[in-house]
Amino acid sequence: MAVTRLKERKPARPHEESMRHKNLLIYVVLLLTIALFAGIRLRLLNMPLERDEGEYAYMGQLMLHGIPPYKLAYTMKLPGTHAAYAVVEVLFGQTPAGIHFGLLLVNAATMLLVYRLAERLSGGLGGLVAAAAYGLLSTSFSVLGFAGHATHFVVISALAGILLLLKALDSPKLWMLLLSGILLGLSFLMKQPGIVFAIFGGLYLLGRDWPRKSSWKELMAKVGCYGAGVLLPFALTCLIISLAGVFKTFWFWVFDYAGEYASEVSFSIGLQILMKTFTTIASPAVEVWIIAGLGFATLLWDRRPRIEVGFIVGFSLISLLAVCPGFFFREHYFIMVLPAAGVMAGIAVHSITQVLVQKRWGMPWTLLPILLFAAACATSMFRQKAFLFELDPSAACQETYDGNPFPEAIGIGNYVHAHTSPDDRIAVLGSEPEIYFYARRHSATGFIYIYGLMEPQKYAADMQKEMISEIEAAQPKFVIYIASRLSWLPRNQHQLLAFVRWAQGYLREYELVGIADRVGDHTVYLWDDAAKTYRPQSESAVWVYRRKG
Repeated sequence: MAVTRLKERKPARPHEESMRHKNLLIYVVLLLTIALFAGIRLRLLNMPLERDEGEYAYMGQLMLHGIPPYKLAYTMKLPGTHAAYAVVEVLFGQTPAGIHFGLLLVNAATMLLVYRLAERLSGGLGGLVAAAAYGLLSTSFSVLGFAGHATHFVVISALAGILLLLKALDSPKLWMLLLSGILLGLSFLMKQPGIVFAIFGGLYLLGRDWPRKSSWKELMAKVGCYGAGVLLPFALTCLIISLAGVFKTFWFWVFDYAGEYASEVSFSIGLQILMKTFTTIASPAVEVWIIAGLGFATLLWDRRPRIEVGFIVGFSLISLLAVCPGFFFREHYFIMVLPAAGVMAGIAVHSITQVLVQKRWGMPWTLLPILLFAAACATSMFRQKAFLFELDPSAACQETYDGNPFPEAIGIGNYVHAHTSPDDRIAVLGSEPEIYFYARRHSATGFIYIYGLMEPQKYAADMQKEMISEIEAAQPKFVIYIASRLSWLPRNQHQLLAFVRWAQGYLREYELVGIADRVGDHTVYLWDDAAKTYRPQSESAVWVYRRKG
């Protein structure tokens, strides 16, 4: 008779039990931290879309109608974020709340990825600090963190790719390298600066597996799989766009015009912009940025392998490099730096805590670094309490984008939708593509931004002629004229005057049927006969014209 003997379960050692409890506590705090910032975003889900969001939402909407990018809407951005918006719109609806709920999930997932990256470098405590720092910094109005900018999608793709790359380098499975390359290739597809993260991944792969550790044949196989993965998303995009018949337009906007646009700002001017913008970005959470800066200092005494130090420094530098193209240094560009800032904050808190533990300073002192970090976060949130906890979505939008007609675009879009059929075209004279999205009507021109026509660049005159030609050929039922200079940013006065003269003549074929005018902290809407006798009180009114007859 066979007897099966069960092995007795060994009791957990006190150290193992302590570590288990510590890890459980970290996971609980991590989930609570993610829930905190998700709750803040939930409160502001209905914030009106700003113009970049409007572009992504409108072009995502067109994709859902089977219309390829660059056919009815021109943009110098690659189409990855537009496709991501199309997915969000399918899952959560074609509304600001639906789009911002999708962003909420992206932000929460990014916090988890930041945690995993920092955990590899500085343990669970460092991972928790890094995730909290990223959550705080990416939710700040100073980086326009509540808007679904492409940089959010660059970051989540890049982090997923880098984490998988780190895992793939410890595995013989080449498909993992291919997949990590695809994810990093997607970060480029979301926005052109994302390519720097793919380059960083390739350089780290080479540095980690140089032939001293592996054969040339093995290294070339790894590089080949990774490189193929990086190229695959862009290659498929080019193929799809070519089959759709818009490759020439795509190439002009994404490379020819984008290159011209990126050369407008000189290095010296860019440096001034950087100093001014970073001061604005850092001020709401300056203590957290100081802690992140301390992370670099701790690398001097941490006994880390050289390749790990190289990864940390390289990842930080490449993240900063991602912000630099064009030297515009706009606030939301810095979202690409925030994972590195979070990781450095985690390294700082972990390293200082370890020093205190080794010196046997006792529990109160070893808790001091994490308490100081928590206090820095609390101080930052207190500075931003009006935006984070008090203002309603519309007021928060006005507070962030004062002078821009983003709240008014909703009412205008709803009016146009109610007074048009699906086959009617509309035109927006300004840079407010969100109106097309709200109206759910196709644009009479592919120029959904008027900025390009007002810039001192060599394509401006031809662009103006093309936009005028497209509008006149389409004969849109409605023309929406944006009076705000922030929607035009005129820098070429000759081009501005030429376009305004044309618009004044063309609008004689239309009648004024609506005005949206911001008076103080609220907007006045007037329609039909009431609009014709109204005198706007602001310089950023939105005028709605309907074709006569």
